[in-house]
Amino acid sequence: MSEERANAEDMARELEELRRRLKELTAEAANNETILKRTQARELSLLRADSLAQLLRAMVDGLRDSYSLDAVSVVLLDPQHEIRHLLIAGGDRPEEFKQIFFVDSLVGLAPQLAALHKPWLGPFVGADHHLLFPGTANLKSAALVPLPRKDRATGALCFASREAARFTRHHGTEFLAHLGAVAAVCIENAVNRARLLRAGITDFLTGWHNRRYLQQRLKEELARAQRRGASIACLMLDIDRFKSINDGYGHLAGDHALKEIAHRIEAQIRNMDTAARFGGDELAVLLPDATAAAAATLAERIREVIAAEPFKLTAQIERELTVSIGVAALSPGRHETDLKAMADRLLADADAALYRAKALGRNRVQIGAG
Repeated sequence: MSEERANAEDMARELEELRRRLKELTAEAANNETILKRTQARELSLLRADSLAQLLRAMVDGLRDSYSLDAVSVVLLDPQHEIRHLLIAGGDRPEEFKQIFFVDSLVGLAPQLAALHKPWLGPFVGADHHLLFPGTANLKSAALVPLPRKDRATGALCFASREAARFTRHHGTEFLAHLGAVAAVCIENAVNRARLLRAGITDFLTGWHNRRYLQQRLKEELARAQRRGASIACLMLDIDRFKSINDGYGHLAGDHALKEIAHRIEAQIRNMDTAARFGGDELAVLLPDATAAAAATLAERIREVIAAEPFKLTAQIERELTVSIGVAALSPGRHETDLKAMADRLLADADAALYRAKALGRNRVQIGAG
């Protein structure tokens, strides 16, 4: 009888163990289903992003909120600075995306990024991971998820938690790997869309924006300056006696000169500034958060850089070139509502100053009356 009782007790214990295990599996399945639904919802939000900027915000803020994480950052391989330039072309500033790291190489931010072929999960190590999550303290675990395209990582999604058990080496990584693949495709698509958009607002010769884009961007920057109580400035530049280059050496030589002038100007202006080919040999630079005095200082520096060295027009011919520059600035009033009128006034003032500079002998900077 005692043997039967012992067998019954063993069976009861086994049954209880089976029930406990079934409960664990049921809970795990429910948790996996919840994770799957969250992942699908988040992937849809990434796929629906209308612009590159909206996608990057969804990747940081959306993923952090969706997965209740303490920190999220995104590392993007951008050696030619193309993604940054596309953001600027879309009216956004790369520096405003605090948790997006635009890098020339994946080596340096964290040891695991150098050869990240699949998601890495493990303890947060300050010496290894602090650069990925600046400003967030007491992190205990982290997950680094590659963004794979064409058999290489083009960046990484980086997650961190103050819970040590949130990301460990024992966790499955299928969900994260799939999320990384979807995010990589979304980034590629957003970049391609931004390229197409930029093609319609870009001057093919200089690579600068065209007049249409400048006028649209000017209204946006005026609205921003109005909200912040700031000023905005504009430079209008004209290459002195440019017609003589085209007439004397051909239009190809003129194109070389224009491209080189644009290159020298680009080296002097800020990322937040907008340079445009306004028409022919007339160029414009929009300077947010700049006074007339600051804009004139920059204009003088540009004038000096262009006059400092001869331009190579052909394989055999070099020629010294100069520019005349008009400067204008304004501070939008709080109650002014006609942004187009303000934009037209700023451009007209800069253009009038430019023509005074040319009338006074060229190769000079002139500040407008406004």
